[in-house]
Amino acid sequence: MKRIVILAAALLALAACHKKETPRPVHPEWTYGTVMYEVNVRQFSPEGTFKGVEAQLPRLKDLGVDILWLMPMYEIGTVERKGTLGSYYAISDYTKVNPEFGTMADFEDLLAAAHQAGFKVILDWVANQTAPDHIWMEGRPADFYERDSLGNAIWEYDWTDTRSLNYENEAVWAAQDSCMRFWIAKGVDGFRCDAAGEMPPKFWKAILPKMKADFPDLYLLAEAEKPELSDPTETFDATYAWEFHHLLNELSQGKKTVADLKDYVARDGKNTPEALFRLMFTSNHDENSWAGTEFERMGACANACEVLCFTLPKGQPLIYTGQEIGLSRRLAFFEKDPITDWSANEFTTFFKKLTALRHANPALAAGERGGALTWLEAPDGVVAFSREVDGNKVIVIASFVSEGTAHISLDLDGTYTEPFLEETCEGHQEFDLAKGDYVVLTK
Repeated sequence: MKRIVILAAALLALAACHKKETPRPVHPEWTYGTVMYEVNVRQFSPEGTFKGVEAQLPRLKDLGVDILWLMPMYEIGTVERKGTLGSYYAISDYTKVNPEFGTMADFEDLLAAAHQAGFKVILDWVANQTAPDHIWMEGRPADFYERDSLGNAIWEYDWTDTRSLNYENEAVWAAQDSCMRFWIAKGVDGFRCDAAGEMPPKFWKAILPKMKADFPDLYLLAEAEKPELSDPTETFDATYAWEFHHLLNELSQGKKTVADLKDYVARDGKNTPEALFRLMFTSNHDENSWAGTEFERMGACANACEVLCFTLPKGQPLIYTGQEIGLSRRLAFFEKDPITDWSANEFTTFFKKLTALRHANPALAAGERGGALTWLEAPDGVVAFSREVDGNKVIVIASFVSEGTAHISLDLDGTYTEPFLEETCEGHQEFDLAKGDYVVLTK
């Protein structure tokens, strides 16, 4: 009898050794259903400080966002500064905070308060260039920077308040890695890496895998669409969906069609890994200040475009400072131009329902966990699709018709909820949608 018990125990142990393990998630567990919010610290409050952001954490919590992306909050240069206050993206010291925003202690207080409230916090990392008066300009060898034939440090585009770092010098890689780790040690949860495609992929591939191995919960977002930066197992968790963003602008303006949108979704699904997150947005700091508000670019379709950002495959949605109150002006980039009235309105309600929709429906998760997309039959000018995973199903309809209304009918397979109208429906349904109208149904 004793021999049988021992044999049974051995067989159980052997079975345990061969038991299929649950696949390790490609991304940090906390990232899949999140909504990101970009904080323009300078314009976020009349004070334009870390304390001004901290005071509004309860409002952001009520909005339902999960990740706070702080635009660059490091010390910035004074040499060749643009405007009165200068650009956040012309950094003079990666390990100091901009005194315009407060002290390092103020930043640490904001970080602790955000974590206490349940937020994740990521920093805007500007690795491509520094201010002309960055501490490295005098403290490092000349070949830390790209230089012309006369030995002058140079810049890209019209970024005359910056100087380009030399990424053929691997000492620059080590210096960037060290500075990023300085902030990780303070407890930040990741980075949005500015102009990531301007640097050679070999740089990111050299530092990020080790960083991810050392800090498995770190989240990394690239402002880039390069295929070489699109494998989340070796570089970034997410990349920008720039092509998609411009397509939404043109779809709203009648310059592109729903067929173009379907073609984009098919190409993006084929050309990027299933697990890759794609940051989707109707606005951000660049678009708002330089290209115009979402209302200037998308008109009556702005909310319908936002719905697509929250519901299409791969997408990780972004809300930019002021969108949640329907801010209809461009924010100055180099001057103080604060938002002074954050009173809730219909836009606040809209975004709160979007964030709740995202959180409540696993089918909308980013990356490999979200539901596959099925296009639904719809008239010209109408986007209609469903996504489903583990019994959770979401149907999305958005109208971009040029004139009049489009008629669409659905036969629902059960009882659905329309979260924006807070109504339930089932069976046969008929919808007449004008330009910019949308319907979302969840089961």
